[in-house]
Amino acid sequence: MKENYCLQAALVCLGVLCHSQAFSTEWRSHLRPSFHGHHEKGKEGQVLQRSKRGWVWNQFFVIEEYTGPDPVLVGRLHSDIDSGDGNIKYILSGEGAGTIFVIDDKSGNIHATKTLDREERAQYTLMAQAVDRDTNRPLEPPSEFIVKVQDINDNPPEFLHETYHANVPERSNVGTSVIQVTASDADDPTYGNSAKLVYSILEGQPYFSVEAQTGIIRTALPNMDREAKEEYHVVIQAKDMGGHMGGLSGTTRVTITLTDVNDNPPKFPQSVYQMSVSEAAVSGEEVGRVKAKDPDIGENGLVTYSVVDGDGMELFEITTDYETQEGVVKLRKPVDFETKRAYSLKIEAANVHIDPKFISNGPFKDTVTVKIAVEDADEPPMFLAPSYIHEVQENAAAGTVVGRVHAKDPDAANSPIRYSIDRHTDLDRFFTINPEDGFIKTTKPLDREETAWLNISVFAAEIHNRHQEAKVPVSIRVLDVNDNAPKFAAPYEGFICESDQTKPLSNQPIVTISADDKDDTANGPRFIFSLPPEIIHNPNFTVRDNRDNTAGVYARRGGFSRQKQDLYLLPIVISDGGIPPMSSTNTLTIKVCGCDVNGALLSCNAEAYILNAGLSTGALIAILACIVILLVIVVLFVTLRRQKKEPLIVFEEEDVRENIITYDDEGGGEEDTEAFDIATLQNPDGINGFIPRKDIKPEYQYMPRPGLRPAPNSVDVDDFINTRIQEADNDPTAPPYDSIQIYGYEGRGSVAGSLSSLESATTDSDLDYDYLQNWGPRFKKLADLYGSKDTFDDDS
Repeated sequence: MKENYCLQAALVCLGVLCHSQAFSTEWRSHLRPSFHGHHEKGKEGQVLQRSKRGWVWNQFFVIEEYTGPDPVLVGRLHSDIDSGDGNIKYILSGEGAGTIFVIDDKSGNIHATKTLDREERAQYTLMAQAVDRDTNRPLEPPSEFIVKVQDINDNPPEFLHETYHANVPERSNVGTSVIQVTASDADDPTYGNSAKLVYSILEGQPYFSVEAQTGIIRTALPNMDREAKEEYHVVIQAKDMGGHMGGLSGTTRVTITLTDVNDNPPKFPQSVYQMSVSEAAVSGEEVGRVKAKDPDIGENGLVTYSVVDGDGMELFEITTDYETQEGVVKLRKPVDFETKRAYSLKIEAANVHIDPKFISNGPFKDTVTVKIAVEDADEPPMFLAPSYIHEVQENAAAGTVVGRVHAKDPDAANSPIRYSIDRHTDLDRFFTINPEDGFIKTTKPLDREETAWLNISVFAAEIHNRHQEAKVPVSIRVLDVNDNAPKFAAPYEGFICESDQTKPLSNQPIVTISADDKDDTANGPRFIFSLPPEIIHNPNFTVRDNRDNTAGVYARRGGFSRQKQDLYLLPIVISDGGIPPMSSTNTLTIKVCGCDVNGALLSCNAEAYILNAGLSTGALIAILACIVILLVIVVLFVTLRRQKKEPLIVFEEEDVRENIITYDDEGGGEEDTEAFDIATLQNPDGINGFIPRKDIKPEYQYMPRPGLRPAPNSVDVDDFINTRIQEADNDPTAPPYDSIQIYGYEGRGSVAGSLSSLESATTDSDLDYDYLQNWGPRFKKLADLYGSKDTFDDDS
């Protein structure tokens, strides 16, 4: 790198010298004719005169990154009219004038005072003009020129990214494109080789290569295996100057990952798996697991398992656990240690997705042998049959053997068995079982007509381990015995029309009867109907068996009369077809009825004929009319009694005081002041002496004893009334009977308030009158009155 910098400095110096010499020479060659005119002959001999330009130039060049001690001479401006006496002044304006570029106003030399960078700015546009130094009068028109910064190789190539990531399938062919990396160079691509880049690989050989001109990375080795190495780190270099010595370079790191393909079949790590299962295991229970290893990943590593051979294919199955990629061996059917103690399975593991490109690598599957040992377990007893059906005749004596159930212990120990009945299925305890041999017996006679089938459950348990038990259903059919006699199927009743002796008999039956038997059909029909032997020659009726379990009752004569006999009871014997046969005697009721000429029933009552013998129809109507009149009189009497007023005299048992006289008229109320002077009661505090009564004329004045008068402010009504009674009893001027007095004032401070009903009748009162019940029998009427009112209010 140090040598490169020395070389660059030498080139810069050489370029400056060469360009300065070229500019000076070119300037002088242009300036000579700048301000002199010349003659030029035309085509026809005419002489043309042309005024020459004072300076002619287009552009100047300056090397970038010049680091010398002196300013770089860019070029020189000179006018032909400049005689060297200093009267002409050169002026420079435009981009960078005065800061980057300066001009000597006398000589016209232009220098670059700063180091220029082409990558920052490639050219500058300037304006030059020659003016009179004293007057600043333009001597030449201004002219524009360009100063171009000439490029040097001072920028190394740079990649777009510091690092790249790429993927390529494993086992790809040689030359497979992986990724393209691109670098750029800030130098001028149009000048020299400063921006001409060449790519090369520094790290990653011999696995990958890169194209020098394009930067495309390709695989260089065949059959690269991801399972051997998955990730590679490649360093790519980009160098300018066409890759020659002295060029600048830049690098980038590329991480290349091999993606997986299904190029590996699954393999079991061992050839035989040993497993075991208990004979007590239930279907679906897991027995064990196997796993085939596949180094591929993703869907390329998915494996499915199956049972392809073995003597346990019907008893075992295998499923795939896709989360763990294991084969799960499960029990399909229960196994029996006593029947077979070992099984063998051949299990295959195969890839789910197979890549056709690598089918030549071999079959993508593998097999393994799984040996399963059956373990002995303490099993419950097993009945010889899944269910039992026994029969017993009804009415059999207690202790009759119904049948037997049998169970055994399937284990090698062959433990003894104990039997029992599930009492939840035999609530009435019809049966018992011998716990040792399993014989089932009856405990009481059975009735088929009540229950034809009985279902019970029997337990069989090992004697040494009661927890090991089995259960079997037992159905017991109760066989029929002819123990029920047939009876009428319905409560039959016959009707016969009364007629005279001369009328011929009808061939139609009076009634058709049938029978019903609770026994089974074998002990029931066919039924036989007949009359009892003692009345086999009944003169009135006969029974004809229809031989279809029905019979018809016929009349043997005519001339039946309700007056003689209106009801006949005919016994009929019904026998069944059982062995031995059962029979019963049933009574048929036959009524004699009145009929019309067509034989239709009119009436079967005999009362009408009985009444005709004693009373006529008119007599019956008269009797009924008398009964109705008597009922009407009774109703009127009761109604009048209810409307009659209550007696005005108070009975002795309701009298709460002695000799109370009841007047049957009303007074004037409070407005009537003739009979009584109520002023005293309205203001008892104003009483200073005795006030005579106005209803009678006193013979002499009587002064009441002061000690008997209650206090004016007393609130004890009972004492107040007792005092008044005592005064009335001791008053010689009073008549020898009590009189009703009106008290319009109850005294001051009364807790109960007014006792008057005048005001309470028109206003809503919320007072509680329950205390009146405690005032004794004298206030019973008042308590009942207000109590009734409260009760009415509550009811409403």
